[in-house]
Amino acid sequence: MTDFDKIREYYSEFNENDRLISDSSGRLEFEMTMKKLEKHLPAEATILDLGGATGVYTFPLAKKGYKMYLADLSDTLIEQAKNRAEQSGESNVISCDVVNAIDLSRYSDGQFDVVLLFGPLYHLLDEQERATCVKEINRVLKPGGMVFASFIPYLSGSIAIVDRYFRHPEQVNSDNLREVFKSGRFNNSDTKGFQEGYYPTSDEIEILFNEYGFNKVSISSIRGFGYEKEDKIYSISDKSMFDEIINLIEETSADKSIIETCGHAMYIGVKR
Repeated sequence: MTDFDKIREYYSEFNENDRLISDSSGRLEFEMTMKKLEKHLPAEATILDLGGATGVYTFPLAKKGYKMYLADLSDTLIEQAKNRAEQSGESNVISCDVVNAIDLSRYSDGQFDVVLLFGPLYHLLDEQERATCVKEINRVLKPGGMVFASFIPYLSGSIAIVDRYFRHPEQVNSDNLREVFKSGRFNNSDTKGFQEGYYPTSDEIEILFNEYGFNKVSISSIRGFGYEKEDKIYSISDKSMFDEIINLIEETSADKSIIETCGHAMYIGVKR
């Protein structure tokens, strides 16, 4: 079972508000995610940003006219989001609530046109928890509603734990390293750093959503082959070359080898 207290504690100290703007990797993730949203979102929609932290996507989408409901497990992050909503006066941010992704009981059946799930699948260790999460998303979506779900693919996540050992050996030992390569589940052996993680293959994600009422629109890598090349990409002075590389990242993002090895990926599905 997922230790939700450990996740809350991690995000109470992690600077989630600046994660996608403080460096080139976060910038590329944000910009490529927004491209996917702009391509697939309906012109008008009521959107639940589930696991949306401080509203990194909530507020930009609210400015575009979408009615946004922000939800996150962390009361610390939700408090920051409420302060931001109050200071900005953004009327399209309807609510900011502390919510566990496996319990959406505060929301009505068919309340939303879209659910963004950018975070919870990184952490839900238990198969039944993931099933409950997806079933609840299905319930609160209207027929034909869309889900955008990010996940950390198995190879990317597992190899990243090896990299973590080099940087933070106190967080990784032979047992939890062996376990993550065996099951895709990571349990940090220290109290610092990313605490618990689940790293599924893209096939597992497609099966999960299909089983609980969704048809796949696409699965693709978010940063694509730009993964771990972000600083170099944003240092390109030739705009035509920069644009060409960004276009090629998009065009190749559905290649399965890229999905599995290039950081965060995204499933897009439609409720049957």
